[in-house]
This record gives sequence, C-alpha cells and structure tokens, in this order.
Amino acid sequence: MPERRLRPPMGWNSWDCYGTTVTEQEVLANAEFMSTRLLPHGWDTVVVDIQWYEPTARAHGYNAGAPLVLDGHGRQLPAENRFPSAAGGAGFGPLADRVHALGLRFGLHIMRGIPRRAVAARLPVAGTSFTADEIADTASVCPWNSDNYGLNHDHPGAQAYYDAQVAQFAAWGVDFVKADDMLFPYHEREIAAYARALRRSGRPIELSLSPGTEVSLAHLGHLRAHATMWRVCDDLWDRWEDVEAQFARMARWAPWQGEGGWADADMLPLGRIGIRAERGEDRLSRLTRPEQISLLTLWIISRSPLMMGGDLPTSPAETIGLLTNDEALSVLRQGTEAREVLREDGLVLWTARDNEEEHTRYAAVFSLAATPRHLAVPLGSVGARPGDRIRELWTHTDIPHDGRHLTLDLPAHGAALYRLTP
Repeated sequence: MPERRLRPPMGWNSWDCYGTTVTEQEVLANAEFMSTRLLPHGWDTVVVDIQWYEPTARAHGYNAGAPLVLDGHGRQLPAENRFPSAAGGAGFGPLADRVHALGLRFGLHIMRGIPRRAVAARLPVAGTSFTADEIADTASVCPWNSDNYGLNHDHPGAQAYYDAQVAQFAAWGVDFVKADDMLFPYHEREIAAYARALRRSGRPIELSLSPGTEVSLAHLGHLRAHATMWRVCDDLWDRWEDVEAQFARMARWAPWQGEGGWADADMLPLGRIGIRAERGEDRLSRLTRPEQISLLTLWIISRSPLMMGGDLPTSPAETIGLLTNDEALSVLRQGTEAREVLREDGLVLWTARDNEEEHTRYAAVFSLAATPRHLAVPLGSVGARPGDRIRELWTHTDIPHDGRHLTLDLPAHGAALYRLTP
C-alpha cells in the first residue's frame, strides 16, 4: 500500500458528466484544465470511471452482455474507439504518461471480480495453469451491472487473477484504483485480496472502495488496513435530499478521519454534469449556490475526499471559484478532530481544530431550513472565545461580533465556514 496520506485525495472523476462513455479527448481536456487551474490548489488526480473497456457504452445505463475488450488472460483493455492511444496493446500507458506529464496522477475504475466473458471462454489466468471458469464464483454477482462474476477466494487462482490485473495497471502507470461493488454487501475477502495485489504490484497505488450503502463503522479496522478511502453512501446526485442525508453519515465517520484512511461522502455533482451520464440530461448542477456551498462545507470540515464530478472546461467560473478557494480548502488540509456539536431545529454546527496552529479552530454553521434564517449562535457553541477573530472563509470576510454571539443570515440550505483565531 502507498504511504498514508496526510490529507484526503482531491481530483476529478468522469462519472457525473460522462457516465460509462468518457473518451480519451475528454479525459485529457479535464486533465489539462486541472493542471493549469486546480493543481496549484491541491487537486491532482484524474480518474476514468466505469466501463472504459466497453466499446458500445451509452448514457443512461449498461448494455447486457456488453462486448468487453479483454486480453488473452481475461484482463480488461481500453476500448480503442474511445481511447485510440491504447492501440497495439499499449493499454492506458500512453494516456497515463500524458496525465503524468501534466503533474497529475492517473486513476481508473474497476469492478469486483472477473469478466463473465472470460469465464465463458475459459481464458487462462496469467502465470498459472488455472482458467477463469475455475476461479469464478458465479453465484456472486453485482445487482446493477452484469459484466462480472465474483471470485472464489478459496481457490489460489483468484488471488493470481487480481495480482495479474493489478500488475498490468502498474505497468500502465496507474496511481489510483476505484474498486466498485465492494461494500454492499461488505466483501471482506475481495477487499483484502485486492489490497494484497496492490501491495505486490511494486507501485504505490491507492485504493478507493465503492459504493458504500449501509457501510458500518464495525468495518473501520479492516477498511483502514486495506484502503485509502471508502464510500459511505450510494451514488450522490445534484439533489438537496442527497446532500442532507450526508450530515448524519459524516457525523458518524468524521471522528475517525485521518492518516489511517478517509470516509468518502462521494463525488461533487457541481458545474456541468449529465452530458452523457447515467442520470439526467446535459445540465448545470441543480443545487443552488447556497446548497453547493453547504455541500462543500460539509465535505471539507468532515475531511471527505473531494472528487469533482462536473466537466471542468465547461463548468461555470463560479464553480471553479469554489473549488479554488484556498482559505476554505485549508480546513480540509489542516483540520482535525472534526465533529458535529449541535443539530437542533434545522441548525447544524460543526467544529474542528487546526493540526498545525495550536490556537486556531474552525467552525461551520448550516441551516437545513427551506427558507432564509437570521441566527444568533452563542460563541461557545462553536468553540469561539469572546476575543477571537472570526473570519468567514467563503467570502474572505472578517466577522464582527459582540463577544457573546455570532450573528449571521443564511439563505435556504445555506452554510458558513469560519476560522477562529485568538
């Protein structure tokens, strides 16, 4: 496994805007934008999401019996009609090289298990005398995607398959793997086997686990031992109800965030999404600007990984401005001991402290109400002292106060993020 991260991963993922259909040109356009505009602010990872090996991929779902592109050992290869640099067996090597040349890391998505087409063809498992049909667990299937079977980890060929798959990723220069269909139900042996393959690859590749529905804190030790980040929800889209549901989840997970791994509140459905996605049509995020600020504030103070889901080159300047607000992002980098301290009558308060400056603290104030609210929050409720300087980080504004209350006006579903210094 790679060295433990001091901060959560930050990057871009193709899912929210391109679903199963992203092309090499679109990946590079987002990588180039990230390198120029976002890398100076900490965004450094570009991830190609699901079915990069499916030449007939389409928006709004999956093709049954899809003609997945595989090598002779049942390992997925990029579809050349979408990733032309993969021609001649080059795989993702040339694309990863382009991304690395921009100063970024390259990531990809993979489904748990082994392709059903490899099983049907009884393809040999690389480096062994086994065949795909011998190592598959045909009773273990994903409920929403029909590409793969699970693996029978009582058979030594199962680990050999993952070892060979990840070895190929490492040869391509992959830095980050998002492994899907791992957490619901919780596939303990699959997770351990995949992490083992990553360790054996000889390359520091980070592991992200999905989708996270009903994932329990009881698995925390196992998750920390094997992954960099793990989702704590199903797919999140640009609906306020999806965002609001994350308050309870992140309140549960935030006290455990740190170098041992990161609970992931899911991608940021901001900017231009839905271009050829699973859900909805080409659109700008339906979240209002206050709702977008609330989403980012919760993700930042709870120290969730940040994976932008919108198409960067065609997203509004206002969205890019939120993603490059260094004062707000400093809470993600330097915050620690984050926790929810109050949730009453639609008012939610969070606090954290700075892990570098002993006397610096952070606070977030959220309104879950559907109408604007005028609030007078006791300073002690957000960990502030009467003489503290209070600065709101989204607006870069020093906030006057009377030594007793923090007074603010929040729009519907709005939030404010504060730095508190003596």
